[in-house]
Amino acid sequence: MAYPSFVNIVEVGPRDGLQNEKQNIPTATKLALIHRLETAGLKQIESAAFVSPKWVPQMADHGEVMRAVMQTRKPGIGYPVLVPNLKGFEAAVAAGVEEVAIFAAASEAFSQKNINCSIAESLERFTPVMAAAKAAHVKVRGYVSCVVGCPYQGEVAPLVVADVAHALYDMGCYEVSLGDTIGVGTPTSVLAMLEAVAKRIPLKFIAGHYHDTYGMAIANIHASLQFGISTFDSSVAGLGGCPYAAGASGNVATEDVVYLLNGLGIDCGVNLDSLVETAAWISKELGRQPASRVSRAMLAKCMQ
Repeated sequence: MAYPSFVNIVEVGPRDGLQNEKQNIPTATKLALIHRLETAGLKQIESAAFVSPKWVPQMADHGEVMRAVMQTRKPGIGYPVLVPNLKGFEAAVAAGVEEVAIFAAASEAFSQKNINCSIAESLERFTPVMAAAKAAHVKVRGYVSCVVGCPYQGEVAPLVVADVAHALYDMGCYEVSLGDTIGVGTPTSVLAMLEAVAKRIPLKFIAGHYHDTYGMAIANIHASLQFGISTFDSSVAGLGGCPYAAGASGNVATEDVVYLLNGLGIDCGVNLDSLVETAAWISKELGRQPASRVSRAMLAKCMQ
């Protein structure tokens, strides 16, 4: 199958990338990161999570962040936020948010450990969210976690992933992002999963969200591109990780994805040089080097 001519990148660094950082990150730093990502050409920037500060202290300033973002928003750019329930949705809308994301797991064990309920119960929780979103004309994106493997139960059956993804799509999510949360996927296992999901949801409504724990994220994206997927989530500088999976690294770095797409001649609308500058900046703010191999290589070249 031919590669798609354009790939949409959903930047999740400000939310998924930063949410598990132990050090306090000032609101001004989060806003500066979002602005830099805008400048680099990202058109979808997941900016916050409207979750309880008790569980995710790093997102305690979600309202302040989103009010500021929506006041200075750039035309043509989306700023979705994660919401776990109706309370979170209502708080997000009060801050001016126009797009939200909801999430479910394809693993019963992960669902119980993560949100203390079954997969079916988690989906039921989103019924009032979807109704409220429809009434408020707010777009909803769906996430499915553990689409290849689970830290508690091991392998996850592709048919279960397909069932959960279809449930989210059927309730009104405009797109379903399939997350290899602990990064154990390979092209073979990812393609088996995608084949099952694509029988239930048209390809154009499917996105890939791959973590890089075993260094397979770029390989999985390439395989997914060949399969026909044209939307991928990624995190600047490779920020992020899964707090429920020991040793799980962050999402694939946005710079690495853009470098791959550039090499394949696929347009994504993102300026790689600007993105690498952003990766270097946020990594310095966090006191470490970028996890992205592309960023490290390009920055080292600039130092020569």
